[in-house]
Amino acid sequence: MDARNIGLRNIEVADTKICSIDGEQGKLIYRGYDILDLVNHSTFEETTYLLLFGELPSSDELADFSRRLNEVRNLPEPLLKNLKNRPKKAHPMDVLQSCISELADYDLNINDDTREANIGRAIILISRIPTIVAAWNRIRNGQHVIEPKEEGSHAANFLYMLRGTEPIQEESKVFDICLILHAEHSFNASTFAAREIASTRAHMYACIGGAIGALSGELHGGANIQVMKMLLEIGDLEKVENWVASRLEHGGRIMGMGHAVYRTTDPRADILARLSRAMSREKGTKWFELTERVEKATKEFMLKNKRQPIYPNVDLYSASLYFSMGIPVDLNTPIFAISRISGWCAHVIEEKFAEAAPRPALYRPQAVYVGRYCGPMGCEYTPIKKRQENSLKI
Repeated sequence: MDARNIGLRNIEVADTKICSIDGEQGKLIYRGYDILDLVNHSTFEETTYLLLFGELPSSDELADFSRRLNEVRNLPEPLLKNLKNRPKKAHPMDVLQSCISELADYDLNINDDTREANIGRAIILISRIPTIVAAWNRIRNGQHVIEPKEEGSHAANFLYMLRGTEPIQEESKVFDICLILHAEHSFNASTFAAREIASTRAHMYACIGGAIGALSGELHGGANIQVMKMLLEIGDLEKVENWVASRLEHGGRIMGMGHAVYRTTDPRADILARLSRAMSREKGTKWFELTERVEKATKEFMLKNKRQPIYPNVDLYSASLYFSMGIPVDLNTPIFAISRISGWCAHVIEEKFAEAAPRPALYRPQAVYVGRYCGPMGCEYTPIKKRQENSLKI
C-alpha cells in the first residue's frame, strides 16, 4: 500500500463548494472568502449563513437568520432533566454526543429529508450545542443552569450561559473570532465522518453525533486539551527547551505543532497567537509566553537536528487563549464543536443534495488485506475438540 495513501492521504473522495485549503501557501477559504477577511469583517452568525447557504446574507437575511437561531436556543425540558441525572464525572464530549442523539427524539418531522428540513435541523443544532455545553458545565459544578437570552451574539450568549455574568464586549469579540476560525476545515476527520454517515441516508443528528465522536480524539479536536496539559506540565519558562528536546529525542510529539495539510504555519494559528498574546497580557497570565517559547524551541530543535520543519496549528494558541479566559480545559473540545457544527451541517447538506451526482453515493473504500492466508480455498477449519487435543500433545 502506498504510504501516502494511509489514512486516505491524498485520496480525493468528493467535490465540495464549501472550503478550500492551500497547504503550501497557508490559505484557508470559506465559500471563496479568505478566512482573514471573514475574521476582520464578519461575525460567526454571518459566516455560518455563508457556510449553509453559499452566499453572504443581506441585512434582512442576517437579521432573520439570527432571530431563528435565538428562538431555538432553549433545551427540551426532558433533555435538561436527563443532564441533571448524569454522573458528574462524565466527560463533556460524551455528554454532548449523547444529547445530540436525544435531540432527534424531539424532531416531529424526522423522516422529512428535504433540504429545507435539514436547514431547520442545522439551525437547531447550531443554537443548542452551546446551551448543552454551558448547561452541563454548570450542572457538574453544582450550579443552577442559566437560560439563554433571546438577544445578543452567539459568542456572548455562550459566555453568559457558562459564567452567569455578562461578558465584556472585547472578550465576546475575541470568542466570536475563535468561532469563525474553527467553523470549517474541509474534509478533516470529523467532517468526513459526518459525510460518510450522511451517505447512508442517516438523519442529520446521527451524522453530527458521529462527527462529535471523531472530534473527541486527541489527534483531532482533543489536541488543544493535550496542548494545555503539556503547558501545565512544563509549568515554567526555564524548563521549555529541555522538555521539548527530551520529548522529541524520545520520539514524542509536541502537541499543537505540525499539521496533516499545512506545510507552513496554519493561518488560524497566527490569528490565535495575536489573540492569546493580548488576552494573556490583559489577564496577567504566562500562558502565551510559555506557548511561544514551546513553538520556538520546537522549531530550533528541528533545525538543529536537520529534521523536517514543523509549524504551529490551530490548537497551539487556542489552548492558552481559552485558559487565559478562564475556560475549563476539558471544555476546549466542546467549544470546537460549538463552532464546527456550522461546517458539519453544511457538509451534511452538501452530501445529501450534491448537484454533481445522485446522492448519497454510499462511501465504501477498499482495504488491503494483510492477515492470515492459507491458500486459494482459505484456511481449513479444525473442530474445537481436535484443536484442544493437538494443543495437549504439544
